[in-house]
Amino acid sequence: MTVNCILERVAETRSTNDDLLERWRAGSLIDPVARIAYKQTAGKGRAGRTWLANPEDTICFSLAFPFHQSPAELSGLSLLVGLAVISGLAQACNLSEATFFDAGLRLKWPNDLLLNNAKLGGILIEGGQAKSGDPTWMIVGIGINLRNAKEIEVGLGQKIGSLDQLLPSSITPPDMEYVWIKLLESLQGYFKQFAQSGFGSFHSQWSRWDAYAGQVVCISGAGKDSIIGTAKGVDANGALLLENEHETICVYAGDVSLRAKP
Repeated sequence: MTVNCILERVAETRSTNDDLLERWRAGSLIDPVARIAYKQTAGKGRAGRTWLANPEDTICFSLAFPFHQSPAELSGLSLLVGLAVISGLAQACNLSEATFFDAGLRLKWPNDLLLNNAKLGGILIEGGQAKSGDPTWMIVGIGINLRNAKEIEVGLGQKIGSLDQLLPSSITPPDMEYVWIKLLESLQGYFKQFAQSGFGSFHSQWSRWDAYAGQVVCISGAGKDSIIGTAKGVDANGALLLENEHETICVYAGDVSLRAKP
């Protein structure tokens, strides 16, 4: 499979997501564009958080991709991207996804990759539809720690995982360029199937990688009271199912954080 999009490589930028968002707002996006930066000076995480990365040890890029569905029909997209990232990383390392699973790789709803509960990578999706009938341009930002997790931890103050920790000692980690291309190939393949059948066809696949299934969790969001309940997976649209007292509620992606309750 070949990458069917414009490839852009820059040494430094504030944020690859912001770069592509600016073009979308200006109406200048025509074909899919993937933009990778060696260094991002104002990388973004969810809910306005800053994404910090060591340039030598992380891969940070964004992909602007047009969908024919409306934004409301793209629910579950961040979960799908997580699956595509796992597939792309496995291909880049010439390993099976089962090997990654056995090593402790999991997906945290709605948009993180965890390695034995340490953050391996994150996903940020922005964009939308300028007007009815136009394509829905989604800007998919991905950051993944490739190596030297301990050094990255110093700057973040939280436990970090990295791709090299997933690999047997006999395997040399692939270079960043190769990882990028394999991730883009995987994303395009998953987007094609998603456009045809939505998240529902990936539901069981995502459930296998669910980091918190069956655990008591606390969900909090800006300006809202925290909700505690038992995570019961996700529904066919990618909403988190939370069993709270005598009812099961659906929690949709937004400015929320998911933490396993001690």
